[in-house]
Amino acid sequence: MSTSITGHSAIDDLPDPEGHGPHEGDRASTSRWGDRLFGGAAKASGLFVVLLVTLVGLFLIVQAVPSLLNNEANFLTSTEWVPSGAEPRFGIAALLWATVITSVIAMLIAVPLGVAVALFITEYAPSWLSKPAAVIIDLLAAVPSIVFGFWGLTIAGQYFQPVQDFLAGTFGFIPFFKDSGFSAKSTLAFAGIILAFMILPIITAISREVFNQVPTPHKEGALALGATKWEMIRTAVLPFGKPGVISGAMLGLGRALGETLAVMILLSTLNPSAPWSFSIFNGGETFASKIALNAGEFDSPQKTGAYIAAGLVLFILTFIVNSIARVVINRRKAFSE
Repeated sequence: MSTSITGHSAIDDLPDPEGHGPHEGDRASTSRWGDRLFGGAAKASGLFVVLLVTLVGLFLIVQAVPSLLNNEANFLTSTEWVPSGAEPRFGIAALLWATVITSVIAMLIAVPLGVAVALFITEYAPSWLSKPAAVIIDLLAAVPSIVFGFWGLTIAGQYFQPVQDFLAGTFGFIPFFKDSGFSAKSTLAFAGIILAFMILPIITAISREVFNQVPTPHKEGALALGATKWEMIRTAVLPFGKPGVISGAMLGLGRALGETLAVMILLSTLNPSAPWSFSIFNGGETFASKIALNAGEFDSPQKTGAYIAAGLVLFILTFIVNSIARVVINRRKAFSE
C-alpha cells in the first residue's frame, strides 16, 4: 500500500470493519449525546408534570381538611351549603348530582352523534365533502365556551321549552322528569345539551383519526367476503376503533365535568330554602359554577376551605376520568406508540 509524502495512507480512507466512514464515528457520538439530552429533557418534563399534579392535590387536601373537620353536616350526603358561621354545614350531594347529570346527558347525546359524524366523514362522504366537514367540526373546538352559553341562553333555549313541557307533562309522575317551575333554558337538562355541543368536536376528531387507521386489508377482506357497507363497519371498523372512541368519550367527559362559564350562564341557582329534587328540569349548580360564582366570598379560612373541598372532589373526578381514558387507550398497542 502506497503512502503519500504527508504520511497519509490510502487505508485511512477505507471504512472500518463495522461499515463506518472516517468521520461517521464522531457523528454517531454526537448523535448519541443529542439523544441522551433530548431523552433527559423529556423525562424531566414528565416528572415535572407528575410533581405539579401531586402538589396541586396536596394543596387542596391541606386547605380543605380544617374546614371539613369543623363541618357539622355530612359532606358527601348533605345538600346544605352554609360554610360560614359558628356551626358551618355544607355538603356536595346537590353539586355532585348537577355535575354528574349534566355530563351524563351531554355524553348520551355527543358520543353517538360524534361517532356517527366520524363514520360519515371517513366511510361515506366523498373526498370533496369529507375534508371541509372535518375542518368545520374541528373549528367548533375553537369556539369559546361563553359563546355557547350565550347562544343557548338567547337562541337555542326557546326551542327546548316545548320538549320540556312535553316530557314534564307526559312523564311528570317520575321524579326525574318532574316540572320544577324553571325556564327550559335554565335547567340541568338544557345545560347538558349545550355541553354536548361543546364536547362533540373532541369525540368526533379522535374517533375520526382512529377510524382512519383501520387497516385497508381488514375492510377489503370483509367486503370481499360479501359483507355490506354497514356489516364491514360493524365487524372491521368499530372493533378496531373501540378503544379510541372510548378514550375520546372520556376526554370529552373530563371537559364536561369541569366546564364553568357556559354552565354558570345557563343554570338558575336554587333557593336555599326550596326542597331539592332529582329532576333534570330543576336548576342547580355544578362544582365549577359554584366555585366561580362565589369566588368573592373567600373572605375567611373556613369558607375558603369549604369551596376548596368542593374543588378537591372535582379534581378527583376529573383525575379518575382521565386515568380511565389512559388505561383504555394503552390496552391497544396501536394507540400507545
